[in-house]
Order: sequence, then C-alpha cells, then structure tokens
Amino acid sequence: MANWRTFSRLTGHERRIVLEAATGLIATWVGLRLIGFRRWKGVLQWTAPRKTAATSVNNSHSTVADVLRMEEAAARNLFFSTNCLEQSLVLWWLLRRRGIAADLRIGARKGEQRFEAHAWVEFRGIALDSGGEDHLHFVPFEERATWMGTN
Repeated sequence: MANWRTFSRLTGHERRIVLEAATGLIATWVGLRLIGFRRWKGVLQWTAPRKTAATSVNNSHSTVADVLRMEEAAARNLFFSTNCLEQSLVLWWLLRRRGIAADLRIGARKGEQRFEAHAWVEFRGIALDSGGEDHLHFVPFEERATWMGTN
C-alpha cells in the first residue's frame, strides 16, 4: 500500500516514466531470454531511434536524473528482480526515446576463480548506475565490438 501512495504522489510526467520503465523492464526480461542480447538490443534501437535533441545542457541533465530515478524505482518495485544488464538496457532505451545520447557499456573482470560481467549506462562520460563506482572495477568491452551489434 505504501508503494501505491508513493506512486500517487508522483507528477503525471514521473508516472509515465515509471510505467514506461516497468513495461520496458518486463519486456526486456522476456526479450533477452527469448531472442538474446543482440536481437533485443536491435528491437530497442528500432523502437527508440537516436535523435539529436535540441535541449539545453541543464534540461538534459535534469531529464537524465528524472529518468534514472524513476527507472530505479520501477526496478525496485517489480514483482521480480532484474539484473544490471536488464536495467541498463532499459535506462539506455528510455534516454534514447527522449533524444538523449547515452552509451550502453558492458565490462568484465576476472574475480577469484570466476569471470564477472557488469552493464551500465554513461551520459557524457559519467556512469549512471545506482552503485556509483561499481563500473570502475570492470574493463569495458570495445564500444564497436561486433558481438554487441552496435551501429
């Protein structure tokens, strides 16, 4: 019930972002499992082509902050857990839909006897993941890596 009260206090703009993020997270969870990363990323690119936004720097920074906050809230309140790849894909998609050029990053590291990967979104070179500095421990794959299917 507390979640509903919090949601009802959001502005109409914020509610739309939360609903769009929740829908995107559910679709991404399913899409990654059914058609894989490369194809699902292509679907997201197709549904949100990169536009050149004529927004001011301050406006785009506040939009990025709003989208990030609402997407994180949606991820926290879903009926299932999402991982960093799912959350990063959706955040990247939400920003692209608003004409904001953000970069999806995927990195790897070798931990104690295991290989680990992490995904995050960068806006103007700044990581937007909620962990703050989690990405610093991962070496990003090349931006134009062919397996990522980037354009």
